[in-house]
Amino acid sequence: MRTRVVAVAVAALLLLSGCAAPEAGASRDAPPWPRPTDLSARADAAGLRNVWGERLAEHVHTHLTILDGDTPVTVPANIGHSDRGKFAAEIHTHDTSGIVHVESPTEQTFTLGQFFDEWGVSLGPEHVGGLRGELTVWVDGRRTIGNPRSIELTNRREVVLIVTTIGEVPRLPAPFDWPPQYG
Repeated sequence: MRTRVVAVAVAALLLLSGCAAPEAGASRDAPPWPRPTDLSARADAAGLRNVWGERLAEHVHTHLTILDGDTPVTVPANIGHSDRGKFAAEIHTHDTSGIVHVESPTEQTFTLGQFFDEWGVSLGPEHVGGLRGELTVWVDGRRTIGNPRSIELTNRREVVLIVTTIGEVPRLPAPFDWPPQYG
């Protein structure tokens, strides 16, 4: 009887806390989250493919800022990209600036959820990876409600994800200062 009561209590706690299970292969840990080493498998998990050397019909850049309270979380270089391996998924990074590149031979909608699946870090309406608390999302300076996985990656879009303790007031950081080559 006691075991059943404990099981019911744990299930109720999980339901009440809104915990969502991370996607298969996704990180449950706190940052920093490394870039994946098996680029092809992670791209496949995100519904992406290697487009290295293909003619591009779409080439846009979104900036991603992740904050754990006031502490910045680095978006690693070379998520979905390797010069040495001649690999470039349709969504990838080159450096740690937070700029996410979308380069595709076809025009289509790519989402923040695909990028996080490729990275191997879970993302949902109430968490980023192992960061739990209150998730506040801003898109182009406007607070957004809903699942951040569905945010479209469009040109010069700015996405800010801030995880704070419950009740803490998040502060929107200054807008990203885009380098001139992204004009």
